[in-house]
Amino acid sequence: MRLLHTSDWHVGKTLKGRSRLDEQEQVLREIVGIAREHEVDAVLVAGDLYDTAAPSAQAQHLVVRTLMGLARDRTEVIAIAGNHDHPAAIDAYRPLAGAAGITLVGTPRTATRGGVVEFTAKSTGERATVAVLPFLSQRYAVRAAELVANTPAENTGAYDQQLRDILGTLTAGFRDDSVNLVMAHLTVLNGVFGGGERAAQSIFEYAVPATIFPIESHYVALGHLHRRQRIDAPCPVHYCGAPLAIDFGEQDNTSVVCLVEASPGTPAQVTDIPITSGRRLRTVRGTVAELAALAEKAGDDFLRVWVREPARAGLREEVVALLPNALEVRIDPEFTAPVAASRPSSGPERSPSELFREYLGTRNVADPRVEQLFARLHDRVTGAS
Repeated sequence: MRLLHTSDWHVGKTLKGRSRLDEQEQVLREIVGIAREHEVDAVLVAGDLYDTAAPSAQAQHLVVRTLMGLARDRTEVIAIAGNHDHPAAIDAYRPLAGAAGITLVGTPRTATRGGVVEFTAKSTGERATVAVLPFLSQRYAVRAAELVANTPAENTGAYDQQLRDILGTLTAGFRDDSVNLVMAHLTVLNGVFGGGERAAQSIFEYAVPATIFPIESHYVALGHLHRRQRIDAPCPVHYCGAPLAIDFGEQDNTSVVCLVEASPGTPAQVTDIPITSGRRLRTVRGTVAELAALAEKAGDDFLRVWVREPARAGLREEVVALLPNALEVRIDPEFTAPVAASRPSSGPERSPSELFREYLGTRNVADPRVEQLFARLHDRVTGAS
């Protein structure tokens, strides 16, 4: 059978205040097209459909429309909640989604109440068993009393054991004549961060070893880490990564979806299919003159700009005029002088203008217009008093 593994759509995510809903729609359209082109039997969406627990109506419309597009032609679609999603809201859609052939799982469930999904591949007639585990917060996995009384190491061990127990129960029904799959949204030890994950829910306390997954698994489809990677484990364990870089920390990531081919008794074969939609994120550096020379090559890319000149009034406006897609403009740290840690030694009394000029020096700002503006403001204030 053929499966498509995707995750971390983060629909509704903005970048430096810029909406990216149009890009997200293009990316999701491409994913639907890939699913149809390769005639997959099932699509596994491993969490973080949305970027926030309270997504806009437009974001919800896009996700619902995408899931329905994936479910056409009797394709099985299974999606779980990630740490950015609202689990109860995802579960609220279950009845409607189920009527459309889509399985949504917002909160961890027992095997008999939705924690295990079984289906028959439309192309081969093979059976598949999918153990699904949405994101599980540590505060729900470990009782509050234990969080207060135990050491951090004890709590980490307790979270690890809780997930082992849950997965052990959900995978107890794995069979030799079925394609056995696990889909989860979590952090696996030794996984490489993509650059845009929510750190508070990705740190060591939330990380589990890859040995948590049973060797009988033909494929483990993970979400949460935004970088495409395979995790060393006794069975195939993969993060497909985010299909669209959500911040500049992810600008060098490769955006893909994973096409998985599996049969009972045979480990899965995985092929990465590139996602080409969406605008590229790039960091550029240089003086204003050097940045002007880059303007034509920037194209549609969203830019983070490191200016290699001292700060001055109007510098950001100059850069944005040259590079309209510059969403973030910073002074290169090399041109930012450290602030003096101690006050200057006592001496002859200096005027406010001299003190202000000294302050500008500590900030590596050399702009006579700023000093003139300060002088006019100072004169106005002191004259009014």
